Amino acid sequence: MTRPLSELTENLLDLAKKAGADAADVIAIDGTAVSIDVLGGKLEHAERAEGVDVGLRVLVGQRQACVSSSLIDPDTLREVAERAVFMAREAPEDPYIGLATAEQLSPQRDAEGLDLFDDSPEPEAGALEGDARRAEAAALDVAGVAQVQSASASYSSRRIQLATSEGFSGGYRRSSRSTSCVAITGEGTGMERDYFGESRIYQADLPDPETIGRIAGERTVQRAGARKPKTGAFPVIFEERIASSLIGHLLTAANGSMIARGSSWLKDKLGEQVLPKGFDVIEDPLRPRVSSSRPFDGEGLKTAKRAIVSDGVLQGWTLDLANARKLGMESTANASRGTGGPPSPSLSNVSLTQGDQSLDEMLKDMGTGLLVTSMIGSTINPNTGDYSRGASGFWVENGELAYPVNECTLAGNLLEMLMTIRPANDARTHLSRVVPSLAVEGLILAGD
Repeated sequence: MTRPLSELTENLLDLAKKAGADAADVIAIDGTAVSIDVLGGKLEHAERAEGVDVGLRVLVGQRQACVSSSLIDPDTLREVAERAVFMAREAPEDPYIGLATAEQLSPQRDAEGLDLFDDSPEPEAGALEGDARRAEAAALDVAGVAQVQSASASYSSRRIQLATSEGFSGGYRRSSRSTSCVAITGEGTGMERDYFGESRIYQADLPDPETIGRIAGERTVQRAGARKPKTGAFPVIFEERIASSLIGHLLTAANGSMIARGSSWLKDKLGEQVLPKGFDVIEDPLRPRVSSSRPFDGEGLKTAKRAIVSDGVLQGWTLDLANARKLGMESTANASRGTGGPPSPSLSNVSLTQGDQSLDEMLKDMGTGLLVTSMIGSTINPNTGDYSRGASGFWVENGELAYPVNECTLAGNLLEMLMTIRPANDARTHLSRVVPSLAVEGLILAGD
């Protein structure tokens, strides 16, 4: 891609106006992605993708349409603009759509200071394959690991450009480097597996493949001999690696699109206690060197740090412009935009208040119960918050891990569960979801 994305997006805006659009915005993404998988010390799969995608949204009165393309020649772009305008004229009216005004647009037009791109050379495919091999070998070196299901290494780089007919044009670059490994212990119906993986913006920040493979192997061996736990009401601890899923249900229920539809168990809880006192849930889109950071949102509004929950009290919804208008509120600059559709509300970096205890100290305080390390499936009633999920992990007796467990189900109600949470102090601060291990009361465990 030699043509600047800023030139491409401005050209498409001009074509949209000539085709009859009253207003328009364009997002363009120029990306490269490389992924390598190995199995048994040999290359299993290699994939490379690169190219430019553009997404055009046009407004004709209070009607809108979106068209995307991976071809950017002049004839195709003209056709994209004409087709988008034709579709918009046939679309139903929506009184809430509209671009950000010039006064609402962010003065920030790049990601300076956020450190979202590693400008070191793109890794060779052979280097990625070597990392995956090393992770696999390290996992196999762990006594008790029968085989490695997969070992992978990947790299991606993207340029992102957003332009609107109201005068906004801004862009920035992102990069990502990751390594992961999934190992298996046991045979036949007694097989158990676990994993470990890390993803960072900078290659220099990524743990070495041997560490990733070793942790995957050690986690897997701990799963050997898993069985169903007891049935009953027990305290539960969600380990740090999956605790963010519990807070994720709260964040999903606070999404403005769900509130506007009236299909959220939080819809009547604004300004009310939803977590214990002393707990904050903070969104900070401007954390440097974190993968979900962004200087402006998908509608060109300036992002900023905000409290979603303060001292346990729900402070507000996650809003883009359209959903904010539906609710009579202001956007929280949380619009997310892909090339295939209009903006919708989406979060960036979120953190939950950490506690003072280590996970081991929390286990000792719990005495008897379940430590959850993995979850599958999800049945969440969006209107009531009734919760049911498959889980596996470790049964805890007298504050110590007693044996691994699998094939059990946790059930409760999120409104009640979240009011009982107690945090550990083990959240990994480099993640976009900084959530520690969480002890939760009020759950029913279905096992044997």
